[in-house]
Amino acid sequence: MAAREEQRSLVPPKLAADAHKGQAGRVAVVCGSRWMPGAALLVARAAQRAGAGLVSVACSSADRLAELVPLAAPEAVLFELEQPHELVFKLAELEPHALVVGCGFAPTERAQALVQTLIPSTLPCPLVLDAGALNALNGAPERLTARRAPTILTPHPGEAARLLGREIGRGDDERQSAARELARRSGSIVCLKGARTVVTDGSRVFVNDTGNAGMATAGAGDVLAGILGAYAALCATGEHADWTALDAACAAVRAHGLAGDFAAAHLGQRAVTASDLIQWLAQAQRRFEA
Repeated sequence: MAAREEQRSLVPPKLAADAHKGQAGRVAVVCGSRWMPGAALLVARAAQRAGAGLVSVACSSADRLAELVPLAAPEAVLFELEQPHELVFKLAELEPHALVVGCGFAPTERAQALVQTLIPSTLPCPLVLDAGALNALNGAPERLTARRAPTILTPHPGEAARLLGREIGRGDDERQSAARELARRSGSIVCLKGARTVVTDGSRVFVNDTGNAGMATAGAGDVLAGILGAYAALCATGEHADWTALDAACAAVRAHGLAGDFAAAHLGQRAVTASDLIQWLAQAQRRFEA
């Protein structure tokens, strides 16, 4: 990207002085499982801190989220989702501006069914796929080309390798090449995580310059997915015509990394946890707004 395009893409648009929570963006979260409920909580809290006006979290009898969400993220609302085929109908009722799926998914038939339900749907909002949702594609990223609304994938190198069916080198050139290939094959925007996260739509490439090794901790990717959900929602509110899904991805990755830098500066890299990234996200966002 040219310098001007990068600068524009790194600062989320401001809300109008009389904006309401719908204009700030509604984010639906379909994440977590019985053994990894914290993933959904991190996504919800990160989306809230990133400015989402309303965050809705899917809950079922197979997890404990109905008990945990009100305690950890009391501003969020819940919606019941027992069977995968119900998801499209539930989303039609919620009318989210962005959907985050896959963080904390266990490798089950339920996860497979949820992703299979979403791919052919006509859901008009951006979709963020992470972790278990990526694995549920079974190494066939081309399936996502059926979607008409923006899709954002957030794989770590191992997940990207499974999607591409090949190993990915650790060098910058190899990482950028792999990210572009995955973006083209899936028709999606790809955030290939790791040191110097690569964001690309298959042609334009942004290499992040924030973040540190302290962010190599469980749940950090869930926080990124939540930020992405909030920023991507601004693409679908109808309030910001010039704000794109690629802009949202670049801004989310950079804010996420800067939050990690603030956390490491105050706590030391070894002490950083995913929750610390959410705590320092406000400071990171203020830095970019300055």
